[in-house]
Amino acid sequence: MSAIKDEYLPYYTYDDYIHWEGDWELIGGTAYAMAPSPQFNHQSVASLLIQSIGDSIKSCKNCMVISEMDYKIADDTILRPDIALVCGQKDGAYIKKNPELIVEIVSTSSALRDEKIKYSLYEAEKVPFYILLYPEDLKAKIYKLQGNKYEKITDLLEGSFDFEGIECAAKIDFDFVFERFR
Repeated sequence: MSAIKDEYLPYYTYDDYIHWEGDWELIGGTAYAMAPSPQFNHQSVASLLIQSIGDSIKSCKNCMVISEMDYKIADDTILRPDIALVCGQKDGAYIKKNPELIVEIVSTSSALRDEKIKYSLYEAEKVPFYILLYPEDLKAKIYKLQGNKYEKITDLLEGSFDFEGIECAAKIDFDFVFERFR
């Protein structure tokens, strides 16, 4: 995604980004302030998702479930997914490889960025699975990369989903994730 070219807008890179205070994302050279600390349901759902994915990949020693870590797509594009399944990376200041799956927990303040901007960026980066999770509706939209485009596989309100065709066959048990909020 290229930055909006406007002589009046500043253009930033990773070298600028690493010196900023607070929580930011950098998309095409444009800085976006992240919303204040997520609310209770957001954080609770994130914790349960991490647990569910983590439990499903216990036997896979090459993959890790990462939360709130920078994902550097380009020198002018750094995102911070809510949750990412990263394989083949053991350390670093940011996610360097394309995650196998990314989950964004959607709130009113993040909906446009999660549903449009990040969707397009993750699709362009060929992230195999993208999940938009709506904690207020207790619903997950699951997208799978088919060729160069995401195809919506399902909307889940309950049950589980197996993410096949990735390095570690992960699973999310949405009954487990949502049960405390029903």
